[in-house]
Amino acid sequence: MVDTSMATKGHTGPLVYLSRLSKFLTMITSWAGALVLLINVLVVFLSVIWRYMLHSPIEWAEEVARAMMIALVFFGVATSTGRGGHIGVDLFLRFIPEQIRPYIVHASRWVLFLVAVGLVISSYDLGQASWLQTTETGLPQVIYVIPVIIGSVVMMVAALEHALRERAKVVLVSGAGIVVLALLGYLKLSMMPDPSSAAAGFMLICFVLGIFAGVPIAFTLGMSAMVFFICDPSLPFVFFSQQVISGVDHFVLLAIPFFLLAGAAMEINGMSTRLVELVVRGMGRFRGGLNMTTVLSMAFFSGISGSKLADVAAVGGVLMPAVRRANQNSEEAAGVFAASAVISETIPPCVNLIVLGFVANISIGALFLAGLIPAACLLVLMLIAANRFGGKINIREAYPKMRPLLQLWIGAIVGLAMIFMIGRGVMMGIATSTEISAFAVVYAIVVGRLAFGELTFRATVKMFVDTAAMSGVLLFIVACATSLSYVLTIQMIPQEIAQFLVGIGVKQGAWVFLMLTIVLLIVFGAVLEGAPALIIFAPILVPIATQLGFNPLHFGIVMILAMGFGLFSPPIGLGLYTTCAICGVEMKNVIPPMIKYLAVSLFGIIVVAMVPTISTWLPRLAGY
Repeated sequence: MVDTSMATKGHTGPLVYLSRLSKFLTMITSWAGALVLLINVLVVFLSVIWRYMLHSPIEWAEEVARAMMIALVFFGVATSTGRGGHIGVDLFLRFIPEQIRPYIVHASRWVLFLVAVGLVISSYDLGQASWLQTTETGLPQVIYVIPVIIGSVVMMVAALEHALRERAKVVLVSGAGIVVLALLGYLKLSMMPDPSSAAAGFMLICFVLGIFAGVPIAFTLGMSAMVFFICDPSLPFVFFSQQVISGVDHFVLLAIPFFLLAGAAMEINGMSTRLVELVVRGMGRFRGGLNMTTVLSMAFFSGISGSKLADVAAVGGVLMPAVRRANQNSEEAAGVFAASAVISETIPPCVNLIVLGFVANISIGALFLAGLIPAACLLVLMLIAANRFGGKINIREAYPKMRPLLQLWIGAIVGLAMIFMIGRGVMMGIATSTEISAFAVVYAIVVGRLAFGELTFRATVKMFVDTAAMSGVLLFIVACATSLSYVLTIQMIPQEIAQFLVGIGVKQGAWVFLMLTIVLLIVFGAVLEGAPALIIFAPILVPIATQLGFNPLHFGIVMILAMGFGLFSPPIGLGLYTTCAICGVEMKNVIPPMIKYLAVSLFGIIVVAMVPTISTWLPRLAGY
């Protein structure tokens, strides 16, 4: 993986002051992001209390929550940029000669800086345009733009500081390469009678170069969209920031940081360690007991954290020490982690279920229900594979010091109660997924604190700061993907793809279309990660699938599973890289033992695709 950060190397001169400024601004945005996240939880939580108990809804609550959502995204991504938290895939860099590889890697830092500069300029123009405008409830429209300007400025300073951290030769040569490419593009445009006709081509070139150079995916998407707006004179540049903001200006997306926060609270409370130990002690006596524990733990925590990578981090950080103490194969354990993450794709409240419901206009509650039985089928298959391919362990070696069983059962009951609350609330339509996620946060913090007493004030503050930064990274991907999706739409590219795929479906059959969709999404799921791939492809593919006779719930679940399979598949999947990093193993050693588990996952996905009832029976039973 390519990390955009680098250890400070004896800063001298102006770079010292730039570094201090970057650290100071990053500290400000980290605290601001944590505060915004806390206020947002309270606003949404109290608005539900007011509506149900006092029968008096807070009219301004949703608008304020949306404005703070935008602030959370840009403060969070600025904090992550300052910390060097954006990661790209270095798969293609391995084919570049070692002599020039450092210059290509460093060029990605300049891309971060240029995207941040573009956002500063565009958002400043947007701020001026919206200065005198108001929202529906009379709030100033500029409250949506000011956090973008602040976050983009901090991101620009941090990106510049990271870009200047290398040797002077690398900094200058990589920067000169970016300038030369920009000049060549400008000369090409200046010689064309209609520069706007080349905008799409330049956008595609930037996207491909960004992927091959290991530029973090959010900035690859942002750079591609930004270049299009620069090259097309018929579109004002203010559209760039406007579309980025519109990508996260949605109340429903607040469920993502809220579920992440609830999952973090449960992990810090010690519930994850208690649950995993309980499962190990229960399953360890069977053949493949440790692998089966991994599968069950991943399924359980997917219903708490909402994020696949957060699941891997939570379970891997707890279980890998036990794997090593029990003298088990670390590479096979990492492979089981990655393959098991695929089954957690459709277990509520997975982030991608929320994103899909948002972009494809599908009920999120119905998607939560539709994903349960497919996940259960994949879970059973993975448990069989784990039992078949695994060996027995000595539980005493894995856990030399065991907790009392009562503590372990309390941890499991607290977590299960939260999952039940989430599922029941969605199924009964008591509240929206965002409102339920706010209740999950309050439950995780209050009940977890009372039950375990491990969530101290200091740990709580750090949890809010870290979750705000993580949320910024995830949702900035959504924001930039939305901007690129807008560009693709005005270029009529989705319509052309739709016509092509409808033709295939009509001539070759709907099931051929479905199989091609699975292959397409596995490939793009590995390259783009789940959220951007969904934002780009779901609005195109879901209506086509519906037109060809597929239930949108069934088709949506198949989409999410296929993209999850790509995310954790070698050799490109970003999720597999992350899993290997968390487990402390090399990917080349993980692939051989992992193949059999991936084959089982793929078989399960095909079964779910070919039997629509697996996805549609439970939502239909609930009245969707």
